[in-house]
Amino acid sequence: MVFAPSDERLVRRALENNKQAWLQLVQRYEGLVFNYALRMSGSRDDAMDLMQDVFLSLFRNLAGWRGESSFKNWLMKIAHYRCIEHFRRRKDFADEHDFEQHESEHDWHDPEAVYQGQQRTQTLVRAMQELPVEQRLVVELKFFQHLKLQEISQQLDVPLNTVKSRLYKAVERLQQLVEEV
Repeated sequence: MVFAPSDERLVRRALENNKQAWLQLVQRYEGLVFNYALRMSGSRDDAMDLMQDVFLSLFRNLAGWRGESSFKNWLMKIAHYRCIEHFRRRKDFADEHDFEQHESEHDWHDPEAVYQGQQRTQTLVRAMQELPVEQRLVVELKFFQHLKLQEISQQLDVPLNTVKSRLYKAVERLQQLVEEV
């Protein structure tokens, strides 16, 4: 049985200029960061740019991680801020047609199931793009990152009641938008 080194160990080694440790950190979290950026931006190209920006920022600030929270939470907080900066720089949101669809391995043989899955995904992406950024972030963190409301409050640095309010308003709005289709 092979054990993977902890994030803490990889960070220490990366700070000692160990290129392999740095690459392990990137490989461990690149999928998570990319998927987060994709759901937030709705565009594969923007998600790739955001992912690169997040890891560049991480590289520059790696020594700043003090271990007060898990490395994953710290990294996702960086990703969150980079997404916010992206939205501030670019007020127009991505078109749902930029979102590449991923079919389920089980449905590849059933064109109707693939089509319906693509339609549902496009509907959800369109609906999420209609939400204010603050609400979209809460939905992302709750349903895609599986964080608890208290963790979302800490990550976004907003009161717990604000998180709850944003989540309830977002879910209500998503239901309205999906029903309109």
